[in-house]
Amino acid sequence: MGEYLIKNGFVFDPVQGINGDKSDVALKDGKIVETTALSSGATVIDASGMTVMAGGVDIHSHVAGAKVDVGRLLRPEDKLFKSPKKTGKVSRVEMGYSVPTTFKTGYDYTRMGYSFVMEAAMPPLEAPHTHEEMRDTPIIDMAAMPVYGNNWFMLEYLKNGEIENNAAYSAWLMTATKGFAIKVVNPGGTEAWGWGLNCTTIHDPVPYFDITPAEIIKGLIETNEYLRLPHSIHLHPNNLGNPGNYETTLETLRLAEGYSPKSDFGREQVLHNTHLQFHSYGGDSWGNFESKAKEVMDYVNQQKNLTIDLGCVTLDETTTMTADGPFEHHLNGLNHLKWANTDVELETAAGVVPYVYGKNVKVCDIQWAIGLEIALFAKDMMRTFLTTDHPNAGPFFRYPRIIKWLMSKQSRDELLHSFKWADRVIAATNLESIDREMTFNEIAQMTRAGPAKALGIAHMYGSLKPGMNGNVAVYNINPEHMPADPDEIEKAFLRAAYVFKDGVMVSRDGEILATPPKLALWVNAKVPENAQVRRDIYEKFRKYYSVNLENYPVRDELAPNQRVIELDITA
Repeated sequence: MGEYLIKNGFVFDPVQGINGDKSDVALKDGKIVETTALSSGATVIDASGMTVMAGGVDIHSHVAGAKVDVGRLLRPEDKLFKSPKKTGKVSRVEMGYSVPTTFKTGYDYTRMGYSFVMEAAMPPLEAPHTHEEMRDTPIIDMAAMPVYGNNWFMLEYLKNGEIENNAAYSAWLMTATKGFAIKVVNPGGTEAWGWGLNCTTIHDPVPYFDITPAEIIKGLIETNEYLRLPHSIHLHPNNLGNPGNYETTLETLRLAEGYSPKSDFGREQVLHNTHLQFHSYGGDSWGNFESKAKEVMDYVNQQKNLTIDLGCVTLDETTTMTADGPFEHHLNGLNHLKWANTDVELETAAGVVPYVYGKNVKVCDIQWAIGLEIALFAKDMMRTFLTTDHPNAGPFFRYPRIIKWLMSKQSRDELLHSFKWADRVIAATNLESIDREMTFNEIAQMTRAGPAKALGIAHMYGSLKPGMNGNVAVYNINPEHMPADPDEIEKAFLRAAYVFKDGVMVSRDGEILATPPKLALWVNAKVPENAQVRRDIYEKFRKYYSVNLENYPVRDELAPNQRVIELDITA
């Protein structure tokens, strides 16, 4: 690992209250340490005129697992995008654009200075393969969220008001899949899709189960707090992507009122609303489609028990993929491109559809503006996180471009006024009237300290405090002398000057130098023995599953570098 002294950089660490101070950062034995702990033989990195932050933390991305593989198979043309032409001494061949290979995924996140990525939707039945792909993805630490919102066990327990039984089952599933948090996608709606239906409001009953999305969400909040999990429930609400859906979003967010977190991991929230851009739409048709980002954020800003991420549209060709099966069928009806669909027995569903966010398509331009407005209207950047819902609104390697738009009104205005339908986009959004420009400290909150705290991993990631994992990114941009060309902001964040992972220099100016061991995090939630739930699991596997119960869990040998967060639930 060696010893490193990163000298004279402009350091941004919201956790320590360091806001651009010239300071030194020391690395030893894989950790951040006090500078006095280094020996005289430490390698010195001169970061004069550069920006220094902790390694990035991505709270929501789709980078591993079955649906990602379906996307790769469905879109061989996506592999025509290759980069870079030359590989480093230790790196493998890279390929793919919106659905990159595991190697390219790890390398590109590393080049941007990221150290942790959350796979945001893991079908429990397909967890073993998800972990295999996570293991195959180099350098970056990872975890995965199993999906719960349409699970037959959960639907029955919550219908009957059996929170303790649902908690016992949820803990068993979390451990069996080596998962990290409770993910909820279109609660009830994806199960309704098995009947050719959907739940577009939070009061639509799920066929056969006779439970509503509102009851599912509230029941899972109660389950999550009973288990005291590190992260809140991670919610993809109903009615995604439809004009006028902001009313559904606000009604959904209000379900969290009155709940307080019971976790021991520092989070202050009970509900995380992911890719909020897709849920902040006004109008009643695509003809009068408009932004309702201000209305949604006015509510979010008042509620301290909520976190959000953006889901920014990047105006790229991409590949949508989600466990919201009915939405993907709906999207296919809009663009008539290829469509893949699958049902995962007793658990969830998924769909994959290519999509082109055209620069001169009015609806796409309004979506682009909404994603930025959500961030620019936010008052607490420790609860507002940068994502593209990769690859749904755009590929993750566009994060530096989004940072540019957020930090430079000039850059977003230039793009806004270049649109074919610029006048109509301006009329339907608030973006042109917003003068705010994000600071480096706010970017560090959105991409480091905030998501780490919300995930309950702030003791490992998101800060440069001594004792933290040795994850550091050094960017070749001087906050005291911002470049006249905003594109230089994007350039700096796209290819960090230096990236350290667990004390190892893994990238320099975009070249991959090393692929050290990595971690997969998961939660081992231990609850009192529940004989009823054990019987229920055995009976449903015997009657309905296509695999034996003994073959269902993720095997330990699939992930030798795992770090376990153990919870002993005695409530």
